[in-house]
Amino acid sequence: IEDALLWFCNWSTLGVCAGLKLPQIYAQLAARSARGISLPSLLLELAGFLVFLRYQCYYGNPLLTYLEYPILIAQDAALLLCVFHFNGNMKQAAPYMAVFVSSWFILSLQKWIIDLAMNLCTFISAASKFAQLQYLWKVQDSGAVSALTWGLAAYTCATRIITTLMTTNDFTILIRFVIMLALNIWVTATVLRYRKPVIKAE
Repeated sequence: IEDALLWFCNWSTLGVCAGLKLPQIYAQLAARSARGISLPSLLLELAGFLVFLRYQCYYGNPLLTYLEYPILIAQDAALLLCVFHFNGNMKQAAPYMAVFVSSWFILSLQKWIIDLAMNLCTFISAASKFAQLQYLWKVQDSGAVSALTWGLAAYTCATRIITTLMTTNDFTILIRFVIMLALNIWVTATVLRYRKPVIKAE
């Protein structure tokens, strides 16, 4: 039963993450706007994903416990480009991309660097959620923000709590997923709360 549960959690997480950001990207493209999406939140989330992936690779943890992160990083990068595009400042994307790429190599130069970064990773990821929440509270309009994307993110955190307990039992990673689960649910509820009714033209 444990093996079946682990298999289901791993592969359902990968399946969900394969299209996790697609509803958000589609919502932006359909609205032709980045309204409601916090750029600082997106940048912090991408940084958190990058640190987490580098940590897992550095310590050689089982591939299936973090295989979704390269997919999430690629989708976040695409989402970030969409935000820059609809905000009319695509040129600003290049410096951010350069920083993220160089960080990948810097993080693994010393063990203390990757350990420190991982300890800060939870705070970085939590800050990304709070940045999105703060933005939603400010504008009181979820605009092009996808509740489905945030809801699916909550599901993947729940499954990763299970897989972490059943494999590495890494306390740092476990705490991160518990906090992210709570915050993702909070953001999902806030997005739904501030969803404006669509008025159809007759």
